[in-house]
Amino acid sequence: MWRAARRDAGRGLLLLAALALTGCATFRTLNAAKPDAPLVYSGTRLDWYAMHGGCCPLDRFGAEPPRYPALDLPASALLDTLFLPFTLAAELGVALSVSGGL
Repeated sequence: MWRAARRDAGRGLLLLAALALTGCATFRTLNAAKPDAPLVYSGTRLDWYAMHGGCCPLDRFGAEPPRYPALDLPASALLDTLFLPFTLAAELGVALSVSGGL
């Protein structure tokens, strides 16, 4: 009985995480492909901008903020930190060509 409840709780948490990521500011801004949009900590900056009444997020970031930016802020900060090496490389113009296999 406890295993089934724990398994159901795990599935529910996974579903909640998947739903939360669909509105994540980090994914929205990195997928926007706006030429002059900021990349480094872009999701965190978009959330902060929206929380403080920024007027034109679409013009500045190339994406609309999530409906509840205060709830999205911790997840965006975490993801922006994980993606930091890649966004810094993109800002600096470094091409990361990754290959693998034999």
